[in-house]
Amino acid sequence: MGRGLKFAQIGKSPEGARAFPISHNKKMLVLASASPRRRELLAQAGFTFSVAPAAIPEDPMPGESPIAYVVRLAREKAQDVYSQLSAQDNDDDSLLVLGADTTVVAPNGEILGKPSDPADAARMLRLLSGATHQVITGVALVAQGGVETAAEVTHVTMLTLSEEEIAAFIATGEPADKAGAYAIQGRAARWIPRVHGCYFNVVGLPLALVSSMIEGTLRRFEKTTSPIPETAAASSI
Repeated sequence: MGRGLKFAQIGKSPEGARAFPISHNKKMLVLASASPRRRELLAQAGFTFSVAPAAIPEDPMPGESPIAYVVRLAREKAQDVYSQLSAQDNDDDSLLVLGADTTVVAPNGEILGKPSDPADAARMLRLLSGATHQVITGVALVAQGGVETAAEVTHVTMLTLSEEEIAAFIATGEPADKAGAYAIQGRAARWIPRVHGCYFNVVGLPLALVSSMIEGTLRRFEKTTSPIPETAAASSI
């Protein structure tokens, strides 16, 4: 394989993202994301995998809903990586590529990406202050023969923030690369009294949803590659 990637066989392992050699008729999980949080969560769930970040434009299309937006980006990320890797290896039936994208939706319906500067971060935090907003993650799983997509929505309530609290938080630099200008596992945790839905979705990857999608794909793969029992073969003659 090119790009210096090492592929790991899907499995549940206490070591997490540990590399194994490629073997035929085994699905190899690739995470199409550079997010360290997604990498940590997937390893926490016990999956072994490799990482191959996708590079695609992430701007919303005009009139695109938040769910459609994150699902589209997750699908484009997964398909981009799948296309590149399958072109480098003839055994593309072993590939299983996971794409994900998370966005924050303000109470006014605005999609909040990463802030462009400190002033933009302050604007986002004022929108979220004292209200309940949505965090939506789109997930896509691409394998030979098709793509499966889904989305998870979590409702997050944030306490009312003072201008002094917002300024001090921005000064830490933490909001700079976070959708919605905060991370629930960071300093902003003290301002979030209530989460309705999947907590891990807010971190960046809905583990229960992703696990069920991966395991379902593996079961379907096993059924299509299982040898036909002798009795069944005999009865079909």
